[in-house]
Amino acid sequence: MREGMDRRRFLRWMGTGAAVVSVPALTSGCAARSALLHHGPAPASDTYFSRFGVDAPILRRTLEKALGRGGDFSEVFLQHQIIHMVMLKDGQVDQAYTRVSLGAGIRVLKGDATGYAYCEELGEEALLAAADTASAVADSGGSARPTALAAVPTPNRYPVAVPWSEVGIDRKMPIVQRAEQVARAHDKRIIKVTARMSDATSRILIANSEGRLLEDDQPMALLVVSCVARDGDRTETAGESRSARAGMDFFSPQLIAEVSQHAADKTVALFEAIPSPVGELPVVLAAGRSGILLHEAIGHGMEADFNRKGESVYADMIGRQVASKDVTIVDDGTNGRQRGSINIDDEGIEGQRTVLVEKGILRSYLHDRISSRYYGVAPTGSGRRQDFRFPPIPRMRNTYMVSGPMDPDEIIASVDRGIYAETFSNGQVDIGPGDFTFFVTHGRMIEKGKLTQPIKDVNLIGNGPKVLETIDMVGNDHAMFSGAGSCGKDGQYIPVGFGLPTVRAGAISIGGRTA
Repeated sequence: MREGMDRRRFLRWMGTGAAVVSVPALTSGCAARSALLHHGPAPASDTYFSRFGVDAPILRRTLEKALGRGGDFSEVFLQHQIIHMVMLKDGQVDQAYTRVSLGAGIRVLKGDATGYAYCEELGEEALLAAADTASAVADSGGSARPTALAAVPTPNRYPVAVPWSEVGIDRKMPIVQRAEQVARAHDKRIIKVTARMSDATSRILIANSEGRLLEDDQPMALLVVSCVARDGDRTETAGESRSARAGMDFFSPQLIAEVSQHAADKTVALFEAIPSPVGELPVVLAAGRSGILLHEAIGHGMEADFNRKGESVYADMIGRQVASKDVTIVDDGTNGRQRGSINIDDEGIEGQRTVLVEKGILRSYLHDRISSRYYGVAPTGSGRRQDFRFPPIPRMRNTYMVSGPMDPDEIIASVDRGIYAETFSNGQVDIGPGDFTFFVTHGRMIEKGKLTQPIKDVNLIGNGPKVLETIDMVGNDHAMFSGAGSCGKDGQYIPVGFGLPTVRAGAISIGGRTA
């Protein structure tokens, strides 16, 4: 960014041509890089946000203001996010934009209460006004003062050789064009293809009254291909996605072909599928993307805020048996470039690997600062937020079950008649008891231990904790879903990952499309 450029001019410069579908006009971007891009220690005065006029004295005064009415703890969260997207539909650019977001969230804690305010200006006046609003959670004068800020180094789990701000539309258009071409050529029944690519960079700074100052540079890459196919008077739709915390090298020719071919394959395969039988049947969950059921129906119940409030079925079950000894469930912020991986969470706690269930025993919840203080344990690096407009809450990162002892073929062979669930779409979960309904878009019948007819339009209806108890066979083929997983909670949506080995669950209620 040029010296002396104010926020309004900067945003206008960043967004030049953002709403125009002309290819040359979509190449604008900021070439400046974070002072902490290499994730080493740095003085508190030398940060990415110094270019916006936010220095250590301003951060300190903001933290002081936030403590002014007697708060126990204050925190400043700064974020600058840039998102680019281009979408091709039937060979033509259908949408393209650059979205820029810049702002600060101020949080104050007083006992179990939280005061929160945000602003979309980074001038000192706006920061102090937000801090004053957040401080209202406390109602008495306070003498607490923040500790002097010191920069804390962070790990670098997802380095990017070339920042997305330096990658022009001329390098992105061939990706969506190739994806569209591969999908359309895969089968003559494909009549419509949409290919969408997006990239994002989120730069964050966290400063708190305990004197900790941390920065992170968070990339994201995404490719989505969806297809419509027609066979006679039948029409089917399906899609495929891949996403990672990565740069331009993520979009290899192999990945583009894989996503496009899988999208086309899944679409035309639906022509062969039959409706599922209904009733209670054993269900084998396929490795990888079936982890969405683990995430939704079980993982949310292990987020500490639900347990602190007594809303989760797991609220009093730490140290108790919740699954068979072959079941170990982990929530991990450290596994490479998965969508849910983090260097630090949005409270400035380093990402870590948290074992939730170990050999069937519930060992831990997912904690943020508030819940960890309540339970008297260390935070697990699970305090996450959608952006600066929201306070952090306990959230999952990459949630998965580790491999067990069984061969996947043996698991399938053990089922005389049941369902093999492969691909899920939408689902609904009641977090407290863990009751769920999930829609399976692709699956197979299991008959006499063999995978047979493809099935579609399958509703799985059950209770997450009870299903967990009935998992009696765990495969040795753990896999992570590498697509575009996102999770909603309290109105906040964040990127997540999930995974599963092949597992067999006891009887789950099976319903059709209208069940």
